[in-house]
Amino acid sequence: MSDGAIQLQVLDGTHLRQLDLSLLVADRTLTGAQILDIAHSQASLSLFGLPLPDPLKASALNRLRSNPEASLSTETQYAPSKASQILKHYILAIADELKDNPLVVSILDGSTLRLLFEDEDDFAMLAENLFTDLDVEDKGKISKSEIRNALVLMGVDMGVPPFSEFPQLDDLLRKHGVDGEEELGQAQFAQLLQSVLQDLEEELSKKNFAFFQNIQIINGSKLRQLLANEKELNRIVEKAFQEKSDAKDDLGSTEIIRSFLKRNTKELGLPLFEAGDAAVLLYDTVFADIAKEKDGVELDKEKLTKLMKDVLQKLAEQLELNPVYQDFA
Repeated sequence: MSDGAIQLQVLDGTHLRQLDLSLLVADRTLTGAQILDIAHSQASLSLFGLPLPDPLKASALNRLRSNPEASLSTETQYAPSKASQILKHYILAIADELKDNPLVVSILDGSTLRLLFEDEDDFAMLAENLFTDLDVEDKGKISKSEIRNALVLMGVDMGVPPFSEFPQLDDLLRKHGVDGEEELGQAQFAQLLQSVLQDLEEELSKKNFAFFQNIQIINGSKLRQLLANEKELNRIVEKAFQEKSDAKDDLGSTEIIRSFLKRNTKELGLPLFEAGDAAVLLYDTVFADIAKEKDGVELDKEKLTKLMKDVLQKLAEQLELNPVYQDFA
């Protein structure tokens, strides 16, 4: 990474489809529980060593249970060929789940910290601000041990991993003797902070720190599933038509649909209307052309149904081309 920004990796299952699983079961008989353990271990390795989130495992297992060729019982013993088949299907189920619900991983490799050191004025300002925040008694001096709190204040946004998940940080602090009660002035604090961060940058360059971001990627996958399920789609359209019939305000058809979508974003797999500029642009783009033709025209149920499907189809197409990122609700 050349610009010093935190790396973001989108995990959509592609990497799992490329795994070579042929040697993992060899000629051993395995229980269903052992197959799951192997699958989770291999998937974790391709997720930068991060453990699979429980919701991901649960959803993938549900997918596996729907496959008659890969039914699994944790206590049952499986011959090597069958174990290999189940393992392959389960890994693919995890990959399919990630395709529909991608995960975002951030990687700290030290480059964010290197960027801090490139501009002496910026680093001096950072150190000054941290010192001021930590000097709660306004004495002009703080305990040397406050370096730990300075790193906590910086956090992952500034390239510092959490102490609880990166034990090497404690080793670095011990190396610099920050556990003592010696007091530091602002200049001494800045010098010590820089030394600690330089060592941390070297440590991260050798062993990157990865963590899941609390970000949801809305790529239209759930919406495409809905469009392919005629029964469920008709239920949604019926619900929208009922709301149109119950509406007291004299709203245009596209306004009715837009209002309906806004209240049902989660069920439909749509981004929140307030998720950011990308979401605003998405909805404005899709509704702009339709509004020119349909607003002000009274639509019966059949025409409203067609309009709803057209809107959902356009949203699905746009999200596939330009997914929207939003914080998990």
